[in-house]
Amino acid sequence: MDNRKKLLTAGILTLVAAGIGFGVRGGLLEIWSAEFGFTMTELGSITGGGLVGFGAVILFAGFMIDTIGYKKLLMIALVCHVVSAVMLFAATPVFNASGKDAVYTLLYWSMFIFAVGNGICEGVINPLTADLFPKQKTHYLNILHSGWPAGLVIGGLIVFAKGIVAWEILMATFLVPVAIYGFIVMFETFPKTAAQQGTTSYGGMLSRLLGPFFLILLVAHACVGYVELGTDSWINKITGSILSSATLGTALFIYTSLLMTVLRFFAGPIVHKISSLGLLLVSALIGAAGLYLISIGDSVPFMFFAATIYAVGKTFLWPTMLGVLGERFPQSATIGMAIMGCVGMLSAGALGGPGIGYKQDYFASGQLQEQSPETFERVKAPNENAFLFFPPITGIDGSAAAMLGDNGAAIENEREIAGEAWEGEKFDELRKQYDWWQANKEFAAVDAAPVAEANLLGSRMALRVTALVPLTMAVLYFILLFGFKRTVVAHEEPTDAQSAADDEEPPATSY
Repeated sequence: MDNRKKLLTAGILTLVAAGIGFGVRGGLLEIWSAEFGFTMTELGSITGGGLVGFGAVILFAGFMIDTIGYKKLLMIALVCHVVSAVMLFAATPVFNASGKDAVYTLLYWSMFIFAVGNGICEGVINPLTADLFPKQKTHYLNILHSGWPAGLVIGGLIVFAKGIVAWEILMATFLVPVAIYGFIVMFETFPKTAAQQGTTSYGGMLSRLLGPFFLILLVAHACVGYVELGTDSWINKITGSILSSATLGTALFIYTSLLMTVLRFFAGPIVHKISSLGLLLVSALIGAAGLYLISIGDSVPFMFFAATIYAVGKTFLWPTMLGVLGERFPQSATIGMAIMGCVGMLSAGALGGPGIGYKQDYFASGQLQEQSPETFERVKAPNENAFLFFPPITGIDGSAAAMLGDNGAAIENEREIAGEAWEGEKFDELRKQYDWWQANKEFAAVDAAPVAEANLLGSRMALRVTALVPLTMAVLYFILLFGFKRTVVAHEEPTDAQSAADDEEPPATSY
């Protein structure tokens, strides 16, 4: 029995789960900043930690597929997803009992374990899909990865319930697709890899990858991870800041994710016209233009236009990169895709998330120190943050900015609800925020505007600088497209008859 479509569905659902978690998390950054007092760099490290875990495990999973098999690895991923959700429900009690540092650590590791599950899934489903549909790799890899933006759409819609439903419950909604893909995986058989069938070896796979073409692909994919996933960690919050509306920021996020979901079903015909590398070159240029346009946007219609450009630019990047690898190195897909996925996710997690957060803190605190040093002294975070070799900076305290933004309404409400219990250990951290507000609320009328303007500048400049990354990618794709023109075999979509045969062809021997 041909169960390829069921296995493809399970793979799509793993990405739906990852997308829901990612999308909801992006919509909760404002809540975490206000509730726990995180700076932008700290929030970037939490989101980035998840992506680092994602990347490290993709590589591990890729090398373990031939030993453990597709099915067992996906069951391990299921366990990771459940454990991550359980940890989320301890966040607020841990904050009340042990403070900001403890909840930072808990959220970081919860996101890390969630990403471990995602990484295992990513390491499995890419070579699995290439194995299931050998004649239409790029097309079906794009269909597979439609699950990611579909999850972002669902996650974005879920975020609208924040303030009504506890954020922990919203974050844990990714368990629904997890349960469904777990059911499919448990009862279906999976194909054997090329190594399990004895047609190749680890040494053979690695030797075929060695060379400048693959090395350039790796650098380009690191850029893809930075500009797509690193930016997506922040885009909801940044666009909401630019439009002065978290709701509009979420609406933009949902719109662009929905657009990506639809477009990824049309990768095959586009590749047939301009080749996989041609599609990547055009996408990188469009993506750079989109990021720059978002950074200068100042109205809702213009922001939707800019976001459309950005979404079209980033839609095909990740799956088409995997398609290029599968086309050029078909016998090395298991290892090659794992290495590429690892590099892309590590770049997004270690560079994209923290780097974009650092850029926001850098430009925001720089402007505030220059234009209103007294305000900066009142709202600066209690700690410095560093990124790579760049100098340490002191960002703006997220909870202070939130209290200025709502004129202390939320913290005053917390104090009123707590009543006589306010002096207990449970409210230690909230009392610190309340004490700050009581000491500084007389300056709120003076401080609110410059802090808001500084944070807005930080958001705009972070995207503007990030636009340089897809421009770098365009240069690399140009080198691959024309520098290796003699050795690159253009991808050709199969004829209708071939497509029909491909759809009827059963998968490799199962176990």
